[in-house]
Amino acid sequence: MRVLVVHQNFPGQFGQLVRTWMQRPGWDVRALGRESAPGLSGFDGLQRYSLTRPPHPKQHPYLRQMEAATLHGQATARAMLKQRHSGFTPDVILAHPGWGETLYAKDVYPDARLIHLCEWYYSADGADVGFDTEFPISFDDRARIRTWNALHALNLTQCDAAVTATQWQRRQHPEIFLSKIAVQHEGIDPHGLAPDPMATFTTNNGITLKAGDPNVTFVARNLEPYRGFHIFMRALERIQQKHPQCHALIVGGDDVSYGKRPNAQGDHGASGNWREVMLAQVRVDPTRTHFLGRVPKPQYLRVLQVSAAHVYLTYPFVLSWSLLEAMACGVPLIASNTAPVCEVLRHGENAHLVEFFDPDALAQKVLEVLHNPTAQMPLRQQAKSDARGFGQEAALAGYDELLGAK
Repeated sequence: MRVLVVHQNFPGQFGQLVRTWMQRPGWDVRALGRESAPGLSGFDGLQRYSLTRPPHPKQHPYLRQMEAATLHGQATARAMLKQRHSGFTPDVILAHPGWGETLYAKDVYPDARLIHLCEWYYSADGADVGFDTEFPISFDDRARIRTWNALHALNLTQCDAAVTATQWQRRQHPEIFLSKIAVQHEGIDPHGLAPDPMATFTTNNGITLKAGDPNVTFVARNLEPYRGFHIFMRALERIQQKHPQCHALIVGGDDVSYGKRPNAQGDHGASGNWREVMLAQVRVDPTRTHFLGRVPKPQYLRVLQVSAAHVYLTYPFVLSWSLLEAMACGVPLIASNTAPVCEVLRHGENAHLVEFFDPDALAQKVLEVLHNPTAQMPLRQQAKSDARGFGQEAALAGYDELLGAK
């Protein structure tokens, strides 16, 4: 089996799958990623590509995404042509096409089975965009999103099969494409994902927190409204007022993964990041509020393992791996009652669910969990058990079937 894996930030979601496939006798696994892709240790089959130029700064704003996609598709096609010239012709191409990398894959490898990871299909109504009325959308936003979906529709038209992680994400795609899209999560890496009653975490200012302490945790790739950071900070102010011993461990960068930067929101000041915006809005104890930034995986796992109340909030959008990893660690979970959270969490069974826009309810539930840790054990055990359904074994079986390897 010859497999070509394409991801701008390789390995992206495909790391554990590639590790397994590369060890199989008779399998030849190659990959394409941008020059900035982190790569995968022990895997030497990655070929990097670069854009010939950046998108034009004066491009029509509705078309910037399509121009960037065309440049990515062109660069990737050139890399594929080099691979073909060297004698490599894949049986299957597995790709995240969200940046346009596979626009011309079928022109290089017309006989390869093309499988797309369809992470998201945008809509101006009923999902993430317009969900938070604190940040209203404009007509330009609607028009830009409609044009943006041209790339995703084209990707679905030309792929042979597609896969997405949850039923909610599948349902966001146009009905005419649903027969192509299977539901299979990529699988979380199980290494280290377990409770540890002896875990400790030392903050930047030298405070050592341990499992069993009243520690509130929050994790996101970046601290931004899409992941409910603004709601969490408003709740944290209330939590600290009523619980003078609790500490907050907050993992996440100051960039923006989704949505807009705060200086693009006219009523939120001109601060450069959402952390600064929210610190100007709420009063929290700086000696008990620990912004950790992005941390290495061992530290991230210790944050989860010392948590007495882990908060996960999200717009109706792509489900974070961090939620599934927190489940696997048996962490007490307080999460937003939003899709696709409700696909994996059930109120009163494996988590506590609260309405996204209610910081008072969030604060009250976190305080209840902190004050009664023993009552959380059945929920924690159930969450840990449910996380097994998102492990590598199930993911590998599903993706093997998609590749035609079974």
